[in-house]
Amino acid sequence: MAKSKLKEQLTRLRCATCKHVNYHTRKNKKSVSRKIELNKFCDWCRVHTTHKEARK
Repeated sequence: MAKSKLKEQLTRLRCATCKHVNYHTRKNKKSVSRKIELNKFCDWCRVHTTHKEARK
């Protein structure tokens, strides 16, 4: 089987308010060492909140 050439790792983004996992994104582990924090719309809270990288 061939090796995967992707340098990115799939990560989940969790809402800081309600703790639901609403988004998935890719993160390059070699160039980005800190955890991702994005301001996104949460479908459960119905408002824009901070979404942080979650553990698997």
